[in-house]
Amino acid sequence: MISGMEHLPTTEAAVTALRALADGYGREIEVTHDIGADQTSRRTAAGVGVTTDPDGSLPHEAYVEFGGLPRVSVRLYPEDDALIDVEGVECPDIPRDEVPAFLRSVFDGLAHVRSRRFPPGHFLIVPLPGDRTHKEFIPMIVLTSWLSARVR
Repeated sequence: MISGMEHLPTTEAAVTALRALADGYGREIEVTHDIGADQTSRRTAAGVGVTTDPDGSLPHEAYVEFGGLPRVSVRLYPEDDALIDVEGVECPDIPRDEVPAFLRSVFDGLAHVRSRRFPPGHFLIVPLPGDRTHKEFIPMIVLTSWLSARVR
């Protein structure tokens, strides 16, 4: 684990950390919980009325939306990862422990868009602790005014 990062062992721990983050940045937050194998998005083969996984655990997934600009949403999966959407740019497979650091980079203005001329393209670059970055391709149609203002 990278120093300065806290371990978020459960979806509920991650939601609590995101509530604290929203409070620290003065943003509204809306949380929706899906609990049970028949409710979570990755358990489509669970069957009707089946709430637990084969090992007896009760999967918990949460969807978090932040108010304000940039528009940010987070889907926390029971498998210790998350899908973060920043202004329509989906960043999949973010480890649950890195979600708060990812969002701090976005909310602090450290995230930026890198543009290249040939072949034309844009990438969302989000710095993470430990001199690492997350890079995600941005389709031209998704380039919002918030993203356009951060092009380097």
